[in-house]
Amino acid sequence: MVNPEYIVIFITCNDAEEAQNIAELLLEQRLAACINIVPEVSSSYWWEGKLEAAEESLLIIKTGAKKLPEIVHSVKAVHTNTIPEIIALPIIGGNQDYLDWIDNEVADQSEGG
Repeated sequence: MVNPEYIVIFITCNDAEEAQNIAELLLEQRLAACINIVPEVSSSYWWEGKLEAAEESLLIIKTGAKKLPEIVHSVKAVHTNTIPEIIALPIIGGNQDYLDWIDNEVADQSEGG
């Protein structure tokens, strides 16, 4: 099983305002180093036995893998959906300077960050 040090998390939100609020919350809590907001994506999905479609906003979050449980908890506490989409993908490599920057931005204060 892959055990990445860094991850990208996708979270869909009902609109750009909710996306902005969640992004600010996660950044203020130092749970993410960088969050991109894609203001409008078209989503199609099954919900309660019916095929649904919606215009949503998408958060793309770069962070350390250790922050995932806290992010899930924080987002579920404020998200308007009953079952919010929160999925994480491993970062298997990249610009080491950028990855080091992620480490620095999401470091626990007890770690000297």
